Amino acid sequence: MQKFLVFLVMLALGAYAAACLALFVMQRSLIYYPPASAAFPAPHTSTLEVPGASLKVSERPAKGHGAVIYLGGNAEDVTASLPLLDAAYPDRALYLLHYRGYAGSTGKPAEEELVHDALALFDKVAPEHGDIVVVGRSLGTGVAVQLATQRPVRRLVLVTPFDSLRDLAARQFPYFPVRWLLRDRYDSWRHAPKVTAPTLLLVAGNDELIPRDSADQLLTRFSPNVATMRVIDGAGHNTISNSPDYIKALAWAR
Repeated sequence: MQKFLVFLVMLALGAYAAACLALFVMQRSLIYYPPASAAFPAPHTSTLEVPGASLKVSERPAKGHGAVIYLGGNAEDVTASLPLLDAAYPDRALYLLHYRGYAGSTGKPAEEELVHDALALFDKVAPEHGDIVVVGRSLGTGVAVQLATQRPVRRLVLVTPFDSLRDLAARQFPYFPVRWLLRDRYDSWRHAPKVTAPTLLLVAGNDELIPRDSADQLLTRFSPNVATMRVIDGAGHNTISNSPDYIKALAWAR
């Protein structure tokens, strides 16, 4: 009987270790969900060449000093946000980045690469448009916060933001050592104190994916008088942009 119990324990430990290994190997497929193609045509598209990838950028050109760089969510077709951004920022040129591996872009997505790509896009846009607003949504907020610490962003808008992807994943998989396994952590709390651009956290009142306390925690990470929060009541994580208040909120950074 004792040998049988030992066998069962070893079997359970082996199964647990195999599950941890599978979670480690498959983690990026659980984070990134690239759309197969862009659903909406952009007025203009360009290609941004970066080490290891060719990135598609959907654009709405506009003359003048102002521009918006948009960094979307983990499963977002960023072209779907073109009409909303066009309405919120009629006088600014729009640049929507298709992440590595997403529609029209080559390569594979990962945190370090996505941040480097956002920096490269900023450096491409800056010579023509010196006044750049950065809008990040969901996963894109983790990229946007890091971008804002390394470039002179005019204003920063974080739509459905989170304090740390690592913490969110630990809540979703409470029986696994996710904090140790996760490679793409998007610890926005670590970078927020270094942001100096005026920042708006735009939160969905009924966000079913990101707990409210995560956004509340992130707000406290910024230096005093840098960040404010606006809550759109009744909105969900994926439906916040359907609210009539969404465009008005984005226009804060106009």
